Amino acid sequence: MSIPRLYLETPLAEGAAVEAAPGQAHHIGTVLRRGPGDAVRVFNARDGEFAARIEAIRKDRARFLLEGRVRDPAPEPELRLLVAVLKRDAMDWVVEKATELGATLIQPVVTRRTIAERTKAERLGAIARGAAEQCERLSVPAVHDALPLHRVLDGWDGTRLVVAMERSLAQPLRSLGPGSPLALLIGPEGGFEGAELDDLRRRPFVVPAALGPRILRAETAAVAGLAALQALMGDWA
Repeated sequence: MSIPRLYLETPLAEGAAVEAAPGQAHHIGTVLRRGPGDAVRVFNARDGEFAARIEAIRKDRARFLLEGRVRDPAPEPELRLLVAVLKRDAMDWVVEKATELGATLIQPVVTRRTIAERTKAERLGAIARGAAEQCERLSVPAVHDALPLHRVLDGWDGTRLVVAMERSLAQPLRSLGPGSPLALLIGPEGGFEGAELDDLRRRPFVVPAALGPRILRAETAAVAGLAALQALMGDWA
């Protein structure tokens, strides 16, 4: 039987007793049917991962007693994902897979051809936490509320922004040089409008890039782009 992993923002240290985050007690006790004395793992990016035992649990509360540290905190390359807001199921899937692929920040953006314009950052953040717990990652990406693309670009900090564009406008990903931090922008299903492409190409931090010879759905492009960047210059390299 696998040992559940739980992300907690509270400080973690050997011998400490820590309270479960909202919703964790129900998941551990009702869904996974664990009780006092059962083993869990508790983690965050700042303190690492600890073996722990359930000290007490009831319907809406639980307390864990931390034992020894089993994984030290470790740095990870900064890899941001900007993605045009998708329909709910597709957006949920992108957040889950981006977490598994090591995205450190997920910023939904609204473009001229975006089908949906709203996201619930709290709900998407819960999906990211669950994905981090499942994939044995120590950190959880920040998930922000959707913003207009131009507003995000106007406030950009200069980090290289790889933009998936039409093949005629872009260079292969393998031609990018090494370096971190890095970010990836994926447009909507209908692609960027001409004015948006012109604006992107004028930005000095934008790197137009192609994601291969085929047309990809937006959610496929997000996963393919993150995987390629991790393989070429991230923590898969």
